[in-house]
Amino acid sequence: MKVISFYLPQYHECEDNNRWWGKGYTEWRNVKNARRLFAGHRQPRVPLNDNYYDLLNPSTMLWQAELAKRYGIYGFAYYHYWFNGKKLLEKPLENMLNNKNIDMPYCLAWANEEWKKYWYGAGEEVLIAQDYGFLPEWRKHFEYLVPFFRDERYIKIEGKPLFIIYRPGVIRQGKYMACIWNEMAQKCGFPGIYFMGMKNWEFETNSCGWLDAKVDYEPTKEQRNRITKKYVVNKGKYKDIFNFGLYNRLFCNVQSYARINEIMLKEKHEPNEFHGVFVDFDNSPRAQKNGLIFRGSTPKQFKKYLYRHMVLSREENKDYIFINAWNEWGEGCHLEPDTDYGYGYLEAVKSALERL
Repeated sequence: MKVISFYLPQYHECEDNNRWWGKGYTEWRNVKNARRLFAGHRQPRVPLNDNYYDLLNPSTMLWQAELAKRYGIYGFAYYHYWFNGKKLLEKPLENMLNNKNIDMPYCLAWANEEWKKYWYGAGEEVLIAQDYGFLPEWRKHFEYLVPFFRDERYIKIEGKPLFIIYRPGVIRQGKYMACIWNEMAQKCGFPGIYFMGMKNWEFETNSCGWLDAKVDYEPTKEQRNRITKKYVVNKGKYKDIFNFGLYNRLFCNVQSYARINEIMLKEKHEPNEFHGVFVDFDNSPRAQKNGLIFRGSTPKQFKKYLYRHMVLSREENKDYIFINAWNEWGEGCHLEPDTDYGYGYLEAVKSALERL
């Protein structure tokens, strides 16, 4: 069973973030400014040994790779930001490509959504729009990706470089872009590209017949399924089985980690759909009282649900499982060690794999 963890590269200073949010901005600013919103709210999250790292420091990515491998993480899916030729947060990825001492399989996950201030609780202003262009722009994007695809560490399925797309359904003429990329990949000596869509807006992903596979992106997918689904509990009576009631009325959107995981385990998966699990979730460091907060995640609970998804994956003859996330500190979703649980979540991964 190969465990791939999504990885956020926003832990270094860049000109765009300095312009939008002020000099020296990184994700750590949100993490450090987080506040408890109610009794028992696990904020702020503090990295173990105050390790507020800089991803432009070469030793950081070496440390992450060594740590991940020690606890059974097979590879990282680095978020890739490309806006019709405009790159963002690309330096850690390019450093990874150029530093062969970082012994870690990896792939890219194109976060193809426009950036808005609402991600940080600051309104609907668009910081940078997403424009996919046409043939010249598609070719330019592919040419940027080729050196990564040729890297011997790059994850390949059926000989094809794995390329994950956050919202494949919003790409205009995505089917034709995929055709062009497959042709270009074959000219480079690959059988093609292995396109995998992230199921967060499920109706979008389901409309993309050109994808080779899909992966659950949780808790986003299940939260959005709630918009159109009702779950029957207590002898046929309908109620919101996620809601924490009092917290939601007085503070923010508080949900149950255990309950949503039980629902996730009941979801049917097609042969080309991979399981995804999440460590925890709390984006109040970014969105404050407009955030989504899950309660009840512990290393023990995470291990329980990770193992059960691994068992289902094995029964479905699937070799990969995806974890959200390695280092989403601003969303309270991280395997990296913190002061509350130390290496507990990483130990949970290792233990689940050993039990499997």
